Amino acid sequence: MQSRSSCCCLGKLPWLLPLLALSFILAIAFKSNTSAMFIDPPKTTKSDGGKSDEGKSQDSKAEEGKETAKVIVGRGGQANSNASSGKGKKMSEPEYNKLTAEERWVILNKGTEYAFTGKYTDHFVKGTYICKRCNNPLYKSDDKFHSGCGWPAFDDEIKDSILRKTDADGFRIEIMCKNCGGHLGHVFNGEKMTKKDTRHCVNSISIKFVPEGKELPTIITAKKPDEPKEPVAPSKSQENSPKKP
Repeated sequence: MQSRSSCCCLGKLPWLLPLLALSFILAIAFKSNTSAMFIDPPKTTKSDGGKSDEGKSQDSKAEEGKETAKVIVGRGGQANSNASSGKGKKMSEPEYNKLTAEERWVILNKGTEYAFTGKYTDHFVKGTYICKRCNNPLYKSDDKFHSGCGWPAFDDEIKDSILRKTDADGFRIEIMCKNCGGHLGHVFNGEKMTKKDTRHCVNSISIKFVPEGKELPTIITAKKPDEPKEPVAPSKSQENSPKKP
């Protein structure tokens, strides 16, 4: 009897079924909207080793800054081009003429060549004798004479070309090129060989001959550590010394 009455109740309420169906539909729709509201936002796409676009942007700015610095410092800076060309640097002084081992031994170490072996001992041609080391004109051929001592001999020098100083032996007077200090030989007075009564006994290896009419080479004026100090003026008694160059 009871089941029959409940069926009768449902039959009396025909609108209940549509209402239940509508409620079910609304519930599903509401659930769908609610879940959509709480879905996590999409993650930012990563690239270049897992860096985000924002990180990539910051790295790009940093790289741009580095590149700018490179351009200023290295690639196209005017300072670099000047440095590579050496502009503004002080030029080095010119070097003296290169010497052989034998020439260095005589000119720099004050040696003496063997008598009667020099090329200018019996050389009598018009011209000028210059310093082998620096091209400084030293003697004119007109002042050369044959002394018979075995070395070239001159009784005068070109003005302001020769330095004199007491030799290491304390007796002879050494003669040197005034420009570079190169050793030439020794000077002797009182021998009565010429009217000037002077003999410059010079090593052939210390000098070079330039014929008359030929242009003299440029004098090299470089300063060197081995240049001797200002010579001490000799006394008259020292000038009359043994007859070796």
